[in-house]
Amino acid sequence: MLDCAIIGGGPAGLTAGLYTTRGGLENVVMFEKGMPGGQITQSSEIENYPGVTGDITGMDLMMPWPEQCQKFGLKHDMAEVSRISKEGDVFTITKSDATTVQAHSVIVCTGSSPRRAGFKGEDEFFGKGVSTCATCDGFFYKGKEVAVIGGGDTALEEALYLAKICAKVYLIHRRDTFRAAPNTVKRVKENEKIELVLNSVPEEVYGDASGVNGIKVKNKEGNIKDIVVPGVFTFVGNDVNNQTLIQEDGTFLCDVNEQGQVIVDLSMKTSVAGLYAAGDMRIEAPKQVVSAAGDGAVAALSAISYVDELLH
Repeated sequence: MLDCAIIGGGPAGLTAGLYTTRGGLENVVMFEKGMPGGQITQSSEIENYPGVTGDITGMDLMMPWPEQCQKFGLKHDMAEVSRISKEGDVFTITKSDATTVQAHSVIVCTGSSPRRAGFKGEDEFFGKGVSTCATCDGFFYKGKEVAVIGGGDTALEEALYLAKICAKVYLIHRRDTFRAAPNTVKRVKENEKIELVLNSVPEEVYGDASGVNGIKVKNKEGNIKDIVVPGVFTFVGNDVNNQTLIQEDGTFLCDVNEQGQVIVDLSMKTSVAGLYAAGDMRIEAPKQVVSAAGDGAVAALSAISYVDELLH
């Protein structure tokens, strides 16, 4: 029986692993089907992680984390978890090969995946000029022109953020109206640095070995517009990786909101005792490495208290 099972090996999961093991839980396993590190390992440069200076990639940043955790006894099971269920005080972790492991507590850190817009070149240039995080990558385009794709709150807020840094922002949206808050729409329309490219969809991002050179968009009349930019930001939503919480009857193990994000309190507690959620999969997640790591630490401290009380 595990003291704690951690599902997911990104910044939240690794930090949870560090804090649970160092904090006294003796039998802790992190289930991560691939190499630990999470989404951030795809980032070509990190400048906003506290204490890290100089040129460093996401992969470089995350490289020492697993070793640090394992020093305190965290075990890594390179397996995919298909379901987490609970009966009484015992959680059952079902892996994709149908084998099971039992645990007193569970911390779920499976994150979210930025939804792809689906245009040509998007995958090819992802991390080389195509980004889904203005806070992470906007600074690299200081004084340059960029394109933003999307029409919701996130797209418009990120366009406003980029307008503070960049020379110009082309906001590409498939409709002529926005789904964002009226005040946000007003601010976008009044910002001289933002040019609206409406009733248009991205056709293709193109570039070379150095990265993106531009994007071609098609309007509803079928005309192609070529926008020369070195950076393209897509904000067409996120898919929460909550599949492990879905039970056999199709319901969720714990409470989630309409977007499928796990509802937690400030201690990362879910509606189920002993189950915690941390990082990008929780409600109101800032989707930053430092925040995910903080969540992992908080969840771990909560899990330690829960297991101590349960067993003693």
